[in-house]
Amino acid sequence: MQPDNDLPAGRAGLRSLVVASLMLAALTAPAAADPAMDAKIAALAPALEAYVAKGMQDFDDPGLALGIVSGDRLVYAKGFGVTREGGTPVDADTIFQIGSASKGFLATTLAIGVDRDLFRWDDRVVELYPGFQMQDPWVTQEFRVFDLLAQRSGMPPYANDMVGILGADQEQLIHSLRFVDPVSSFRSTFAYTNITHILASHMAAQAYGMPTWADVLQSTILDPLGMSRTSTTAEAIEAADNATVGNRYDPKGSVEAPFTPIFPYAFEGAGAINSTVDDLSRWVRLLLANGKFEGKTLVSEANLAVTRIPRVGLAPGVSYGMGWVLQSTPNGTITWHNGGTTTYGAYIGTALDHDVGVIVLTNLQNVGFPDAVGEWTLDKLLGNPEVDYAARKLEAATAAADANAALFAPLADPAPPPPLAGLAGDYANDATGDATITVEGEALRLALATGAQIRLDPRDGDVFTASLLPEGRFAAVAADMPPLPVAFGQFLADKSGGRSTLRLTFSDDGQKMDFVRK
Repeated sequence: MQPDNDLPAGRAGLRSLVVASLMLAALTAPAAADPAMDAKIAALAPALEAYVAKGMQDFDDPGLALGIVSGDRLVYAKGFGVTREGGTPVDADTIFQIGSASKGFLATTLAIGVDRDLFRWDDRVVELYPGFQMQDPWVTQEFRVFDLLAQRSGMPPYANDMVGILGADQEQLIHSLRFVDPVSSFRSTFAYTNITHILASHMAAQAYGMPTWADVLQSTILDPLGMSRTSTTAEAIEAADNATVGNRYDPKGSVEAPFTPIFPYAFEGAGAINSTVDDLSRWVRLLLANGKFEGKTLVSEANLAVTRIPRVGLAPGVSYGMGWVLQSTPNGTITWHNGGTTTYGAYIGTALDHDVGVIVLTNLQNVGFPDAVGEWTLDKLLGNPEVDYAARKLEAATAAADANAALFAPLADPAPPPPLAGLAGDYANDATGDATITVEGEALRLALATGAQIRLDPRDGDVFTASLLPEGRFAAVAADMPPLPVAFGQFLADKSGGRSTLRLTFSDDGQKMDFVRK
């Protein structure tokens, strides 16, 4: 496997990267404040509020907070709905999870690290974090700091995320990368992953000499911006005043679910931030000012611009940088990222050449509604053709829920399962370690070393449905998940005809986990 010709290497590559960064910074420097933008926002407000209200009703979204930043000011901020059923009204200080909208923060802490000469963008990751290993030795050696957040690792989408949701710790997740079979060549194809961001978080913390990435975030961004209501743990959002409780999307009506420290908080810079519209408006002001806040430079314009360099294409006119999606529109580029946990949604988008940004936070699982509000708002402010994104997203969300329900619908004439006693025994998975399968009545129980317990119910011959049991620290995790099973389990035949491997295939993203009999 050979590196792409257009990617720099070594110190000569570093010089090329800086030149490219400066060029991009010049192209994306914010224009002088548009005196008409505030008037546009004020004129848009009634239609925007009607759009939000209808969408909240259609999606059964309990609460939403919306902010619009123009230049260096939060010029519009409004809460809709409530923090939870029977709760208090949402406002600009209400706390939500922001999920993967955290990735822009992670990218900026890396940019600040480069500013401080802690590492370089083109440093080899394995030299900064010797425990790093991918399946391909060449990829292990070639993986650079700028690759960690670029979503082009060659691994399948969401590689081993479910390993983390099932309780593996961060070191186990980083270690698990060496067992992931690539599905494309390195740096060739977009595939969204999160564990590389956990690795980036650990690498950054070590380089800064701090215990965790949360400490890095606090010292480099949150404290300087005065983001006092922003945090990175489940305990913090549970203890805070004026905080929301999340809800799982269901076409029949949203379902409230408790917090869990496992997801998203164990994923660090990939998605662990809780915040408010007011706090995030300060973040957007920093982005619009290309690294400056209230006259002080927090991150250099050149290195912040590196995070906005397109690294891999997603679709015509859409590419991914580092922690940001760059999307061409008829009247300018929108730099944005959404966020989705199992019970929250978020969208942060900026139009740098128009000096305007939008923040949308919801306490409903992101099936597209916050993205729809953000896109619709920016299109209206930029003068782009109007598209009813909310209607499109609702149709897609309903279809996906219906398809998932149909996937697990009872079969008319299922084949009987093999003798369950013959499937019981000791197994192991590369990422999670030892596991055991025992018989429980007419079903099986898969017990993982992480503490997760999975019930396997016969479905059709050697195929079973798999459901995470709400036990111990996984009670909240299971409550986050749909009432349907979350995976199919199949006992695969080996060369001798025995069933020596249980393969779990998760219904939402196709991730697979193999448990091999010991």
